[in-house]
Amino acid sequence: MKPARRAGVLLHPSSLPSGCLDADAWRWLDWLAGCGVSVWQMLPLGVPLEGVSPYQCASAFALNPGLFPRGLPDVRCTGKAYQGWYDRQQSWLDDYALFMVIKRLQGGTSWVDWPRELRDRVPAALDAIRRSAMEELRRIVRQQYQMFVHWQSLREKAHELGIALFGDMPIFVAHDSADVWAHRECFLLDVCGSPTLVAGVPPDYFSATGQRWGNPQYNWDVMEANDFVWWRDRVRYHLECFDMVRIDHFRGLAASWMIPASCETAVDGYWQEVPGAHLMQRIHDTMGDLPLVAEDLGVITPDVNALRTRFSLPGMSVLQFAFDEFADNPHKPENVTEDRVYYTGTHDNDTINGWFASLDEVTRQHVIERIGAGSAEDVRHAMLHMVMDSQAQLAVVPMQDLLGLGSEARMNTPGTTVGNWLWRFAWEQIHPGLAGCMHQLLTETGRIPNA
Repeated sequence: MKPARRAGVLLHPSSLPSGCLDADAWRWLDWLAGCGVSVWQMLPLGVPLEGVSPYQCASAFALNPGLFPRGLPDVRCTGKAYQGWYDRQQSWLDDYALFMVIKRLQGGTSWVDWPRELRDRVPAALDAIRRSAMEELRRIVRQQYQMFVHWQSLREKAHELGIALFGDMPIFVAHDSADVWAHRECFLLDVCGSPTLVAGVPPDYFSATGQRWGNPQYNWDVMEANDFVWWRDRVRYHLECFDMVRIDHFRGLAASWMIPASCETAVDGYWQEVPGAHLMQRIHDTMGDLPLVAEDLGVITPDVNALRTRFSLPGMSVLQFAFDEFADNPHKPENVTEDRVYYTGTHDNDTINGWFASLDEVTRQHVIERIGAGSAEDVRHAMLHMVMDSQAQLAVVPMQDLLGLGSEARMNTPGTTVGNWLWRFAWEQIHPGLAGCMHQLLTETGRIPNA
């Protein structure tokens, strides 16, 4: 039996009116259900290191307290439920708590700048912290459990409404994170803990110097020798929280752009193959077929496509990228197959209205003709319909596009550091008839399961 055609909305919890997973999140789920939407997609739920970017976090596992309401019920950290959760999180939880306590004691500085005995995890030094900060460590662990329980209650509500939660897992982790501090052997670092090679992407049409992200590169030889246990723990925990998970920058599991840490740009990097196929096979062997989605945007080579299709992972297509002269463009509606997730735009794109307004007049006319819009005013609706009417098993629309907002509502502009990740909607912005219109569109395009 073919899986049901579904529709999703992309909205990070920080974009809820309250900015967190309080009563607004339950109201949001009810609203999605009224639309016939059966997937809620969001960005990573991690603890941002600086600012509010969810893609540079202090842990590849921990939940961000800033996304949860203050004063969560004081869930008892005793009994089989708590013990089962605590045992499952042993690979990261205590190290994360210790990392956060030491980071506070060291004034927030990076772990590479900590006193040598703490930087290098000398057992006696760590034991001293454990003794002196016992209550703070317990509080951090208890807070993670409280958030997990709160999240599971939200997830249960979503399931009652027939809504799946779609999460996001960045392929790389921040250097100043508990993961790198606790597992230095798994990353390419010098004797003081600083990266020797960092991640990014090479120069392209959009950037003459490429993008230098600065995340430390993995020591894949060590990870493979360790049976990829860190990766498998990470995937397992994400699937304790989500029904589907997107692997960001999936092409990095085929080959990675290796940039010497001494280089200020990505120009002098080089491609290096990585054992992503071995990793994915090990995940499959130990965990079975998983609901993972490969973010395969950008310049994608045959080896990346082969890796994705070998493990039957859906890829991604974005309608905003469809309007060029190349017939084989994977973002063109006629090229979007069932094994794609089709978007009007992602969190890195401008809104439909903002994007269309930025085009020159010739391109605007081409877009209008290509999507069959009657006029410029009809472009947004026509693009929504085109994505929903596609062959893709799952079609996703950012909330900004449902509301018809402009560039002021853009979530993120890659390559910039100011003004990102801050957008929130207000309930007053949702027109009373929007849910009904959306329900009709999904009915017409066959995207309401069991309808």
